[in-house]
Amino acid sequence: MNTNPAGNGEFGQRPATSGPIVPKTASEALRPEAGTPPPKRSRASRSQVVVFMNFVISSVMLMVLAAGVAVYFGKQEFTEPGPSANGDTFLVKPNTGVQDIADQLERRGLISDARIFRLGVRAFGNDSALKAGEYEIKPRASMRDIMELLKSGKSVMYSLTIPEGLTVEQALQRIADETALSGDMPATTPPEGSLATDTLRFTRGATRQQMVDKLLADQKKLVDDVWQRRAPDLPLANIEEFVTLASIVEKETGKGDERSRVAAVFLNRLAKGMRLQSDPTIIYGLFGGKGKPADRPIYQSDIQKQTPYNTYVINGLPPTPIANPGRAALEAVANPSKTDDLYFVADGTGGHVFAATLDEHNENVARYRALQKKQADEAAKAANTTGADDSNADKPADSAPAEGGDDSGGDAGAAQ
Repeated sequence: MNTNPAGNGEFGQRPATSGPIVPKTASEALRPEAGTPPPKRSRASRSQVVVFMNFVISSVMLMVLAAGVAVYFGKQEFTEPGPSANGDTFLVKPNTGVQDIADQLERRGLISDARIFRLGVRAFGNDSALKAGEYEIKPRASMRDIMELLKSGKSVMYSLTIPEGLTVEQALQRIADETALSGDMPATTPPEGSLATDTLRFTRGATRQQMVDKLLADQKKLVDDVWQRRAPDLPLANIEEFVTLASIVEKETGKGDERSRVAAVFLNRLAKGMRLQSDPTIIYGLFGGKGKPADRPIYQSDIQKQTPYNTYVINGLPPTPIANPGRAALEAVANPSKTDDLYFVADGTGGHVFAATLDEHNENVARYRALQKKQADEAAKAANTTGADDSNADKPADSAPAEGGDDSGGDAGAAQ
């Protein structure tokens, strides 16, 4: 065995040491020896610039991470169902910015966070895309749903109906009473018969002046168009007389299948120089644009009252229309039925019966009054009432005997 202490480090041999061997105690032998110390940092790594850049990079990474988390949760809240269980209407006034819209939505409880809504709208590039109007917000609508709704401009629509036969004053009252409209009524009242009979659709905030302007423009266009297509032999001097007669036809009947025949009766009478004898002209002469009270009949004495509109006492047409005529009445006057009828009277069922001669008309009046009497007798029996008959009382015209003239009184011969 080689025991040479100066050997080359083979197994079993100890390396040579340069100093004396110092014996260790048992505790020192068990204590771990110190490891290799780390290398010293270079001068560059201790530079303040490097330290600052490390701080900046770390901060940016933290900010990016935080922003990513915020975007994730913000997107979740932007698209998840909203807080409103019942929904509501929401009005966006013209020139309202996104911030004001967001704040109002949050105050109304329609969204949970105005900041998220505002940032979401901007993230989708819709800052200037939200439109004014009134919107129906559905229950649990998300912020994105609301954004898309306001972007679409699909506002809540309101309706304003002006029926055929209303006077201008009555039509203006409907416009004034419509709470969804804004602004004042026109300072001057339009001429009678100049407003269209139509249903207008509008959004909240539209002005009353806009409604009146549209009705005026629509009626003018309608009247001009129908007048251009009129029959060539009408006994009417101008377009004003055309509208006036159409307004009388409008008030005389609401049945579409007899308008042109009613128009023919009046046109035939004008051609022959006969008075029109139309009850609605009596009413307009007495009450004007306000209209007759519902419980006020036409009395026999009213028939002969002197007013510029009462066609029982004036020749020809009244000075102005007595209502706003609709398309059907205008068409009926422009192209009336080809008949020889000069009279008509109510038939008791909502319509009229027509006649070309006075004798035939008187028979129709007699049948109508017999029907009226029968109905009155049946009503009296049902009510089991009796009363004295004052033959000198001013009676309603539709039950009174005729008072002179060339026929039996009333609508082109019989008052209703």
